[in-house]
Amino acid sequence: MAEDEPKPSQLSMPLVLDRDLTKQMRLRVESLKQRGQKRQDGEKLLRPAESVYRIDFTQQHRLQFERWDVVLDQPGRVTITGTSQNWTPDLTNLMTRQLLDPAAIFWRKEDSEAMDWNEADALEFGERLSDLAKIRKVMYFLISFSEGLEPANLKASVVFNQL
Repeated sequence: MAEDEPKPSQLSMPLVLDRDLTKQMRLRVESLKQRGQKRQDGEKLLRPAESVYRIDFTQQHRLQFERWDVVLDQPGRVTITGTSQNWTPDLTNLMTRQLLDPAAIFWRKEDSEAMDWNEADALEFGERLSDLAKIRKVMYFLISFSEGLEPANLKASVVFNQL
């Protein structure tokens, strides 16, 4: 979690809000509503409290997961779900089968500065990121915000050991 600064042999990779992709997915939802159409069978539509984030692995392929570094500046909950899609949303829609399990869930309780998380699932997900970094240039994430949180309340990164 929000621990010490990464050691020299470590790399902190922030999850970056992909505003363009989030906007494009929201436009897809609006377009379907305006035309009175339904989503494709198995398509994942973006909900109002969800945003798309990304990590760029372009220059980093020899990584070993160390920890999540997640800070919420107010009480609430975020769920971070990875996707298996190499995204070209102008050509393909996100399908529910492309959402990776398990998701990492982080929360901060009222009257507490401490972060809690579903440790086993978050660690398993983080270790999976190390494998995906070997074959991916970019990894996309769907982040769901609840209990009044929004993207401005989140600072998240994944810390890796460089091999």
